Amino acid sequence: MQVTETLNEGLKRGYTITVTADELAAKVDEKLVEAQPEIEMKGFRKGKVPMALLKKQYGQRLLGEAMQDAVDSAMNKHFEDSGDRPALQPEVKMTNDDWKEGDDVVVALNYEALPVIEMPDFSGITLEKLVVKADDAAVQEALENLAKNAQNFDDKDGAAENGDQVTMGFIGKIDGEAFDGGAAEDFPLVLGSGQFIPGFEEQLVGVKAGDEKAVTVSFPADYGAEHLAGKEAVFDCTIKAVKAPGEAKIDDELAKQYGVESLDALTGQIRERLEAEYGQASRAILKRGLLDALDSQVNFDLPPSLVEAESKQIAHQLWHDAQENVDQNDHNHEEIETTEESDKLALRRVKLGLLLAEIGQKAEVTVSDQEMTQAVIAQARQYPGQERAFFEFVQKNPQMQQQLRAPIFEDKVVDHIIEQITVTEKEISKDDLQKAIEALENEA
Repeated sequence: MQVTETLNEGLKRGYTITVTADELAAKVDEKLVEAQPEIEMKGFRKGKVPMALLKKQYGQRLLGEAMQDAVDSAMNKHFEDSGDRPALQPEVKMTNDDWKEGDDVVVALNYEALPVIEMPDFSGITLEKLVVKADDAAVQEALENLAKNAQNFDDKDGAAENGDQVTMGFIGKIDGEAFDGGAAEDFPLVLGSGQFIPGFEEQLVGVKAGDEKAVTVSFPADYGAEHLAGKEAVFDCTIKAVKAPGEAKIDDELAKQYGVESLDALTGQIRERLEAEYGQASRAILKRGLLDALDSQVNFDLPPSLVEAESKQIAHQLWHDAQENVDQNDHNHEEIETTEESDKLALRRVKLGLLLAEIGQKAEVTVSDQEMTQAVIAQARQYPGQERAFFEFVQKNPQMQQQLRAPIFEDKVVDHIIEQITVTEKEISKDDLQKAIEALENEA
């Protein structure tokens, strides 16, 4: 077996692999020897069929399998000896299309190798971690929202005002015809909540129990349901009850409604939850700063095929984001051309992705089965009632498993790096953190 280099430009590699006819014949014989003990044939005992007869009967059938095994073996040995790691699936093509039994097999092997990546000097990276404490005002606001959600409504005799709850039945019509999804019975609506389309709730101010009211509104031009967008509709409403909000008390009884023994305990939980949310936002900013530092510090050749594939994916996503009323999963459209923006983002993503993968590999970072299970459970919650089907789908779909594993692996690598750099803390306000997050999103 012979491997000859034909291309070595940047990360592009090309080789020809030659498997001689004698080597191929030996491979077929090897397979026949392995199979001989289990083969039965009329006139011979099991395992006693002569090799010549076996070759005549099964040799042709095993030839293709032997050819594939020989080429795979040569490729594996080449990658082991050279240390190359292909960026994508190598292209393997037989060059002698007129091949016949007794000829050598000549295969062309082409691929892009992953680059050799030098580890950056983490000790030279200094980043700032933003720290936000949950102040009393934020905790009080959260408590007030909980109290409002737990608020009771009591029947009233007067006309409905903003803040009151109106229980009604309604039928929506366009051009006199009822439309799907435009009807309900005993629907509770708090006036002023903004739950319905603009102009609807305002027209119910002043109604009383027993009233009938025709509410005329126009659906927004960008309304999610295309068959309703921009159209005028009349809702025939029957008012069944008008209720005034009771007092929203913030006390131990409120805490018990949320499964907590006391107001102090509920306050503590809220403070912890708020600070955890601030911590997640702060980490996102810290991670972005780390990736920026790594991007500026490290430079190496990138496999063009990876960059091109990533740019196509980004361009596709950007196109979908710019469309209105187009399902993100609808790919029934022409191929989206890459842009300067998608190319630029692809270069950064591929570069940082390869760098983090290399760092993680050398640091022996792994994703445990427990971490994967937690990720699957979290994702399955998005499909209520179909959790079992989702679990089975993930088990049978390696690509989905990789999609769930990748962000966990990346975060663990980031944590590994953060442990080795200098991180200072800076305490800021919630508003300043929000501004920092908005700036991050705008840059993204």
